[in-house]
Amino acid sequence: MDVPANPPAGADHLPVVVVGAGPVGLAAAAHLRERGLPAQVLERGPAAADAVRQWGHVRLFSTWAELTDPAAERLLAAHGWTRPDPAGYPTGAEWARDYLQPLADALGAAVRYGAEVTGISRLGRDRVVDADRADRPFTVDHTTADGREQRILARAVIDASGTWTHPSPAGGNGLPALGERVAADRITYRVPDLADPAVRARHAGRRTAVVGSGASAFTALAALAALAGQVPGTHAVWVLRRGIGGSTFGGGTADQLPARGALGLAAKAAVDDGHADAVTGFRTAEIEQVAGGLVLVGDDGTRLEPVDEVVVLTGLRPDLGFLTEVRLRLDERLQAPPALASEIDPNRHSCGSVRPHGHRELAHPEPDFYLAGMKSYGRAPTFLAMTGYEQVRSIAAALAGDTEAADRVELTLPETGVCGGSGLFDDPAAEAAGGCCSPAPRPALIGTGAGAGLDAGLGAGTRIGVGPAAALTIGGTDQAAGGCCG
Repeated sequence: MDVPANPPAGADHLPVVVVGAGPVGLAAAAHLRERGLPAQVLERGPAAADAVRQWGHVRLFSTWAELTDPAAERLLAAHGWTRPDPAGYPTGAEWARDYLQPLADALGAAVRYGAEVTGISRLGRDRVVDADRADRPFTVDHTTADGREQRILARAVIDASGTWTHPSPAGGNGLPALGERVAADRITYRVPDLADPAVRARHAGRRTAVVGSGASAFTALAALAALAGQVPGTHAVWVLRRGIGGSTFGGGTADQLPARGALGLAAKAAVDDGHADAVTGFRTAEIEQVAGGLVLVGDDGTRLEPVDEVVVLTGLRPDLGFLTEVRLRLDERLQAPPALASEIDPNRHSCGSVRPHGHRELAHPEPDFYLAGMKSYGRAPTFLAMTGYEQVRSIAAALAGDTEAADRVELTLPETGVCGGSGLFDDPAAEAAGGCCSPAPRPALIGTGAGAGLDAGLGAGTRIGVGPAAALTIGGTDQAAGGCCG
C-alpha cells in the first residue's frame, strides 16, 4: 500500500498516475518526466503495450514517423535507441518490440506491471461530497498480479487505458444479439491472425461473416480474400449496417495516409473478385445456431445463409466501471468529453477533419483528471496515435503550469479523403452528397463481375459481389491505436 498513515492535505508532491502503458500512456509519462513531474504508470498486463501485442499480427497504416512521440524519442535517444525507418509500416508486434517496450524500459520504475486499476476517487471523499474536494489527492486502487489490493495517492490522473477490452457486439442496437453469447465459441471480436494454424483452420475452406464497416473490417476481408486464393471454399460474407456509396470503401487515393486508403480498395477488390459477398442495410438482431452453422437474423426478419464463423468488428467502447466515484462530464451519445465529442462525432467528421485538441477539451468537473488516447474518443470509431500524443503533451504542460504551451497546437492531421460516419451513412441523401474533404472520392461500383453498377439505394439484405478470383496483396491496419479504426 502506497498511502502513508497520515497523508498531507496537499498533493503537489505526489506523482501523476497514468493508467495504461500503451502508446499514449507511455508518451504521457515521457512528457511528464520532461516537465520534471513524477509519474507512475499502472499497466494491467505483464509487459508494455499488452493490448497492442494482442493484435501484433496486424500491420498499421501509419508510418513510423507518425507512431512515435517527440518527448519519447528524446528520452529514448538518451538510452541509445535506434529510430526505425520513418517511412516504414510496422506491425503491432514490431511497434511494441522496437518502440513501446524500449520506452517503458527507459522509464524504469515509473512503469508498474500487473497492476489492474479497480477504482479511482478522492481521499476521504466519494463523488457526492463537495467539501475541499479539489484539495484532496486522488486515490487509485489496483490489484497486483498475485491478487493483492493496493492503493496509491496521486496529484492528478491520466486515464489512457484504451478501449481494447470492450469490443462492441454484433447486435444492431448496441446490445449483444440474441444468441450471441451462446454462440461465443464461434464468434471473435478481433481481426483473425491467419498465420496462426488454429485460427487459419477456423476459416480455411469455410464461410465467415465479417460484421463491421471500418478499417478493421477491411483488414479482415483482405486477409480472408488472400486465404481464399489459397484454399478453395473459403468465402466471406460482409455484413454492413449501412448502404453502399462513394465513402463505403474509404478515401482510396484521396487519403493522405496511402496505406489507409489502400485498405478500402482491398475490401472492394475482395468483393469484386468474388471472394466476398456484401449484405447491406442489415442490423443483426439474433444469431441462431443451426445444423449448418450460424444464421444471422436481421431486425426486419431477414435471414442470411448459414456461416461457420462470425468476426465482429463493430468498434470498441470505453470501460467506465472503475470511474464511478470520479465526476465525469460525458457526451450522451459518444461517452466522450462534450467539448471533444463535437469534434469527433462520426455523424459529421472523419479522422482528418478533427481539430487537434488538448487539456481544455479533455477536462472534466473533477479537476486534474483526464481521459486520453482511445478512451477519450469514447465510442467514436476514428483515432490516430499522433492525436493522443498531442493530447498528453498539452495535459503535461497544463499540469506543469505552462498554460501557453498547453494551449498551443502542435499537430496537423492527414485527411482521410472522406467524411461522415455511422449516422450519416444511414441517410442515402447525405451519402450521395459526398464527403466534406477534398478531393472527393468517386462513388465505388462493386459487384462489377455481374456487370451491374450499385449505389446507396440498395435495400436490406441486398447481396453484391461476384466475379473471377484474383491475387490480392495489401498492407494492414491496427485495430486499436495506430490510425483511424472502425
